[in-house]
Amino acid sequence: MKLEFPEFALGDLERIYAFCAERDGANAIAQVRLIQSAVEILAIHPRIGRPASGWPLRELVISASKDGFVALYDYDPIGQLVRIVAVRHQREVGYRFEP
Repeated sequence: MKLEFPEFALGDLERIYAFCAERDGANAIAQVRLIQSAVEILAIHPRIGRPASGWPLRELVISASKDGFVALYDYDPIGQLVRIVAVRHQREVGYRFEP
């Protein structure tokens, strides 16, 4: 299964890094790496995420001690592709992405 992380989703990682760096600079890289490693499981288990409310997509909840993140993704079983659409902090409301 191929895992795709389009540029606009990478922009979410940059935004999350900047947010985390303001709070705890030493931990910011670790948070982004945690997200990256968590979404890699989707290449093996693409249906592990829950159905996203109001979207024909799925969400992977990524736990990170007192923080957490949610990755919105599309799974194409025919094309054998998982595409990360957006990533957000669990306390953010909604996603910012280009359809």
